[in-house]
Amino acid sequence: MLDNKEHILWSLFLEGDKNAFSAIFKMHYSSLYNYGIKICGNTHLVEDVLQSFFINLFENRKRIGEVSNVKGYIFISYRRALFAYLKKESIFTEIKNDTHNRSNFEISPEEIHINQDFSSVQKETISKILNTLAPREREVIYLKYYSELETNEISNIMDISYQSVLNTLQKAFTKLRKEVENAVLTAILKKK
Repeated sequence: MLDNKEHILWSLFLEGDKNAFSAIFKMHYSSLYNYGIKICGNTHLVEDVLQSFFINLFENRKRIGEVSNVKGYIFISYRRALFAYLKKESIFTEIKNDTHNRSNFEISPEEIHINQDFSSVQKETISKILNTLAPREREVIYLKYYSELETNEISNIMDISYQSVLNTLQKAFTKLRKEVENAVLTAILKKK
């Protein structure tokens, strides 16, 4: 249903409807902002790039055309705009070339939207376990489960193959399973 609504808004936006543009902006701003913070960690820079990105999007709407996946298109375009800005401003520190070294890409306990029965301590533990993953693995998990993107969209956004996304997810889950098992064993041993 949302996908259909998004496509209608996109079509209206392409025709110049400012209300549709505003709706698209509101629909995607916070997830793009959070994603940008994960990539570079600078709130002011992310806000500036986001604002420029949406202005460019509106100004160049006649050259864009229809897209099959609005959310995926917006994420890809924003990521490219952010990396272009970082490169231009010479603060491009191996982010694009070595995605394995991204230390900013961490998942906080507040971002963990799981059953309300989980205590803040449990959410913090899960957050710590997630942050033991390599930055690229965290980014894939963030895009897949927090931004709710499909595997092919993640592949396009991160500019890696579909199979690489699947492999990265598999490696991440293998590591997570081990970490959870270790955390459970540690908790059991502490009780004794």
